[in-house]
Amino acid sequence: MNENIPFLPGLRIGHAQNDEALTGCTAILCEQGAVGGVDQRGGAPGTRQTDALTPMHLVDRVHAVVLSGGSAFGLDAASGVVRYLEEKGIGFDVRVARVPIVPSAILFDLGIGRADIRPDAAMGYTACLNATESYPAEGNVGAGTGATVGKILGVERAMKSGLGCARILINSSIIVVAICAVNAFGDIINPVSGEIIAGARIIGEAPSGAGPQGHYANTLEVMRSMAGASMLQFGRRESTVIGVVATNAALNKEGISKVAQMAQDGLARSVRPAHTMLDGDTIFGLSIGNESADVNVIGAFAAEAFAQAVLRAVHAAKPAGGLPSVSSLSYK
Repeated sequence: MNENIPFLPGLRIGHAQNDEALTGCTAILCEQGAVGGVDQRGGAPGTRQTDALTPMHLVDRVHAVVLSGGSAFGLDAASGVVRYLEEKGIGFDVRVARVPIVPSAILFDLGIGRADIRPDAAMGYTACLNATESYPAEGNVGAGTGATVGKILGVERAMKSGLGCARILINSSIIVVAICAVNAFGDIINPVSGEIIAGARIIGEAPSGAGPQGHYANTLEVMRSMAGASMLQFGRRESTVIGVVATNAALNKEGISKVAQMAQDGLARSVRPAHTMLDGDTIFGLSIGNESADVNVIGAFAAEAFAQAVLRAVHAAKPAGGLPSVSSLSYK
């Protein structure tokens, strides 16, 4: 990646986090306005102002999207982004004021760091101050600071994940990017080989000299067992993948919502299982340019970009909260 090249012209991204509490937020700013869409598939979402993104609603432009840790408490981070944008005179004109439109989604990270410290308005404001056009930092940053994956056997057997990004140049002028915080209930999968890259770990049970696959429990196999069934019955509602796909192609609300929908395919290729009742999988779409393009093409590459971003999230993560990451395992 070339950090001197803008991630996507017109888009600025900033992170803020508390490394001790292992939580943070990410602000994706589109201060000139972007046509927004959303697709929500998981059964346990936490969101703010997503209704405004759906077709047949008045507002047709958003000015930022916020991804945050902190469970429902973390939705407060969007208030800081709203304040930052209002101070710059950015927002939907209602004559007596300009109201920034800032949809947000959260993930659950209260169980890995400190549950009493969550992203708030001040942290959201700081994320805006840190925002740049360059390729975003990845790993244990922003909304990915407390992200984990592979939790069917408990957080103690999970692995550290983080935030990942991907950028695809479709042709000489059309760009699709993805940014996501990966806090999945399931395992992270190589879409090509089907092998587990990160997930629920077998502790002290793998045979000597076993390769990487012998050290993972395989969430689908655990779900076959009574232990897995019990875990699903009582639930570990601590999971979700949240993210944004954005493009410089000119799309209307219906088009960019379709792109967000198709990007969920990338999530499903790289997370197994995906879209469970224990996840809050939510993907926002942003159209921020004037390039002419077919929505099917943009959606297809949005799925590819999102799958790449999911893989980047686990590969860029560092150990934290007593959990290993892919980069720290000797059998990776």
